Amino acid sequence: MTISGLLLALLAIFAAAKLFGELAERIGQPAVLGEMFGGIVIGISGLRLIDPHNAILHLLSQLGVVLLLFLIGLETDMKRLISVGGASVSVAVAGVALPFAAGTGVGLLLGYPSNVAFFLGAALTATSVGITARVLSDLGHLKSDESQVILGAAVVDDILGLVLLAVVSAAAAGEKLTTLAIAKMFGLAVGFVVLAIVIGSILAPHLIRWIARLRVAKALFFTSLMFAFTLAWLADLAGSALIIGAFAAGLVLARTERGGDIEHEVHDVAHFFVPIFFVLVGAAVDLRSLNPMNAATRPFFIVGLLLTIVAIAGKLLAGYAAFGRPLRKIIIGIGMIPRGEVGLIFAQVGLTAGVLTSGLYGSVALMVMTTTFVAPPALRILLTKSRRERDDRESALCGVVTEAMSDRDRPD
Repeated sequence: MTISGLLLALLAIFAAAKLFGELAERIGQPAVLGEMFGGIVIGISGLRLIDPHNAILHLLSQLGVVLLLFLIGLETDMKRLISVGGASVSVAVAGVALPFAAGTGVGLLLGYPSNVAFFLGAALTATSVGITARVLSDLGHLKSDESQVILGAAVVDDILGLVLLAVVSAAAAGEKLTTLAIAKMFGLAVGFVVLAIVIGSILAPHLIRWIARLRVAKALFFTSLMFAFTLAWLADLAGSALIIGAFAAGLVLARTERGGDIEHEVHDVAHFFVPIFFVLVGAAVDLRSLNPMNAATRPFFIVGLLLTIVAIAGKLLAGYAAFGRPLRKIIIGIGMIPRGEVGLIFAQVGLTAGVLTSGLYGSVALMVMTTTFVAPPALRILLTKSRRERDDRESALCGVVTEAMSDRDRPD
């Protein structure tokens, strides 16, 4: 891709993101929903103005996800996240086990070999934390207990999903995996997050104090990004996910004395790259490969429909695995529904390994597309309703207090 071609692609991406994002908000939906729909319009199912598989655009979109999770980490209260840690883990475990079992069952019932069925089940496991986090942030609910459970669970089930992907990939390649090898994979992934937060929390305050002595312009901004990119790179090196490292970096820096300043500095650059990711998610969807009216593609449409049903049901049920303080579990379940690019990564590995056909890849794409588009409006409806009910309770309480004070002041 030439520089002029890149500029033209970015022009189409930003125009689609802002136009359809604005239209989505005008009809009461989150902007992210409009951005993904805009991607469908300019992508391979529509005008074909951009190639969603272009390597440069893909890298820019991944940078957008890293920055988004870094920003979400900066906006997250670690103490509150830890306080709902037990609920997050139980939701994550259920959110991986239930969809995996159901997806594998769908594959086996339809007569596919066990290795194919395992890949179909694995593609349903990991929540796309970027999509849910963006919706919660746009709606101003990122600091609620339910949101903290969702964020924690999404990070944990990303770890579990990566381990599961390694297991099914090795099984597809004919390798024999022992319980010890699987435990080692899981230990490395979890250990990185714990070490990153513990060591980062010790080093970050000293780093911030050192930056305060520098006279270089935007020193805080660039050093914060370097810290985030370093943890993201180390996470990838340790066999975890880039976004987990970026999220951990945000959690650590948020606890420093300049946490609010860092969030302000990073906000604008993050919101430059983030729409690229959401537009490309929509642009990669090929609606023609899932035409139910075409006899050749109808079986894969049916498989995709069944996978979508069990994918949504599995995450909804997982939301009810949350325990502890009173929580609106339906919100947690819906927040865990989007699969986004995570499900496609699983399917791509299966396609590359020769386990999944292009038709089954399309089935997974249908599941990803549907779960990605269903969650934002559902969250909007539930959270708006919840806010309205809270406001009504507060108004009623104020009325009772006012009436009580009037009765007290009224002469006998």
